[in-house]
Amino acid sequence: MPLDPQLKAMLDSTAGFSLPDLTTLEPAVVRQMMEAGPARPEGEPVAKVRERAIPGPAGDLTVRIYTPFGSHPSPLLVYFHGGGFVLCGLDSHDSTCRALTNTARCTVVSVDYRLAPEARFPAAPEDCYSATCWVAENAAELGGDATRLAIAGDSAGGNLAAAVALMARDRGGPALVHQLLIYPVTNYAFDTPSYSENAQGPVLTRKMMEWFWGHYLEGEEDGLHPLASPLRASDVSNLPPATLMTAEFDPLRDEGEAYAARLADSGVPTEMIRYDGMAHGFLGMLADLDRAKEAVATAGRALRRAFGP
Repeated sequence: MPLDPQLKAMLDSTAGFSLPDLTTLEPAVVRQMMEAGPARPEGEPVAKVRERAIPGPAGDLTVRIYTPFGSHPSPLLVYFHGGGFVLCGLDSHDSTCRALTNTARCTVVSVDYRLAPEARFPAAPEDCYSATCWVAENAAELGGDATRLAIAGDSAGGNLAAAVALMARDRGGPALVHQLLIYPVTNYAFDTPSYSENAQGPVLTRKMMEWFWGHYLEGEEDGLHPLASPLRASDVSNLPPATLMTAEFDPLRDEGEAYAARLADSGVPTEMIRYDGMAHGFLGMLADLDRAKEAVATAGRALRRAFGP
């Protein structure tokens, strides 16, 4: 189907602006450009937002904790932001985390993991696993219930959520009730039909993904590791139930759907939803896209089912 009319209008409104090719720039420069860009829309109100430092594998990590309205202890969701392992942070995904706090009725802990190329693989998955363990161990302090703990992420963050699920299974915990993977990176490869169909975008291009991977990995062999490419894991059984979302006009569409199929084939309860007419990153466009609001509502329902009463 064609691009969603609301998304097309958004893209058309920026078509006249001349932007540099981000892949010709150093990550630090791109981050500075993003910081100097337009102000992000204000997110939904939640009961409380606070930041704190927690211990990580190579020093303290910062987390942002979103507390929902209502009674406590609440379920817990650890969230890993996207940005190709190189860009973005707590602020870029603030609106998404606020929306999930409200729709899933849970405490969300957003993790500011180390970025590449300053900290290459496996720094990010180790940070995210460490943060997930910390949340489980400190659930009471957060007003949360460690028996109702889930993980989520978008794009590179979806990759990290999938990696944390594998790590939690193989390292003896913590127990996870769900994994929400939003247009995740699952494989270091560029050989799917969706990579050909959407090589030039919109939003995300093949060239951008090559740039991201090039900064994230120390070498080609790291891309074969299951914590970098969960689709390459030899065994994906005995993982938490999954909700996996993809976008039609996204280079990552097919690898996300392939991972969903592997999970389902391995006996993991899996719901796979493709959002036709959408492009990569659409969930972060809540202020402008009805389909983004629909996807957040769907994610919230899936998480509430997983959390139980």
